[in-house]
Amino acid sequence: MTPTADVPNATADRATGPWRFRGKIWELALVLVTAVWGWTFVAIHDAVTTLHPSAFVAYRFTSAALIMAVALVPTLRRITAKEILGGMIAGCVLFAAYALQTAGLGSTTPSNAAFITGMSVVFTPLLLLAVFRVRPAGQQVCSIVLATAGLALVTLRGVQPHRGDILVLGCAMAFAVHIIVLSRTSPTSHAGRLTLVQLATVGLLGLGWAQTSGEIASPASTQTWIALIITALVASALAFLVQTKAQATAPPNRIVVILSLEPVFGGLFGYWLADDRFTTLNLLGAALIVTAMLVTDVRTSDPVVKTSTRHGVARSRRPDRPAPAMPGWRRPRARDGRRAGPRRRAR
Repeated sequence: MTPTADVPNATADRATGPWRFRGKIWELALVLVTAVWGWTFVAIHDAVTTLHPSAFVAYRFTSAALIMAVALVPTLRRITAKEILGGMIAGCVLFAAYALQTAGLGSTTPSNAAFITGMSVVFTPLLLLAVFRVRPAGQQVCSIVLATAGLALVTLRGVQPHRGDILVLGCAMAFAVHIIVLSRTSPTSHAGRLTLVQLATVGLLGLGWAQTSGEIASPASTQTWIALIITALVASALAFLVQTKAQATAPPNRIVVILSLEPVFGGLFGYWLADDRFTTLNLLGAALIVTAMLVTDVRTSDPVVKTSTRHGVARSRRPDRPAPAMPGWRRPRARDGRRAGPRRRAR
């Protein structure tokens, strides 16, 4: 995968040096975040039996925003209008994704919802192509196909179109838009403040949704309180902070393939905690998704860097090596008419 081609206005410095190492750290952290999100399938499944989904979303994100606000008190004075605007836009898109997903789950199966939500793997590069004219490389197309097939084998058990399927399809589109929005706002914004604005926006919109529909209520069980605390602290505040940092150092196509691990972890926790069982096809799907991650990060050769010269553009295989001279290039002449050349050491 090309390190910087997928994110418009990204700098080439992210491909090498400390930026590359820092990006790998945040990508690994994002993998751990997807594991936490996979666990929340089991936790939320039990919690929403006593608390309506809209109220759960409102409490979860409002609590997460309060936690982030307390942690970021020293830096809140430096929040910029760009961070507020970008966070509000990303938060509105994120709320739309969760609202559509929650509403769709009322009239479709969890397996269909998980697979269709994972279609953001396909929507993200397509949106990048449609909006920014960023063409996915063959390597990216291969990883997208593998991840999509893996998601189908892991989560799909007989697709039958329902009204809920269409709503969840809109959810997948919203998640893809959210990834692209973060790729535009994260590199030039403070990750913590941007995350805070996102969480606050989702929480306030969730409270409005629950209040308007008359579904606001207090958690009725200790298990629901525990699920709310963990999802607010770890699966929301910390998780979206990690995602925001990862978006600032990695292209969106790679991010979306990492996020496709979420149903795999969800299935594993379902096996351990909810007595779910897997077929051979399910295990094959998990293997395909892991393969898609490996394909995404394979580099067959050193990156080609274009170096401008006096007579054109030369190509160098490594950034630390000078580009070869273009055909017909002549060494410039000095003022006295002689060929200019490297200085010799005085003896």
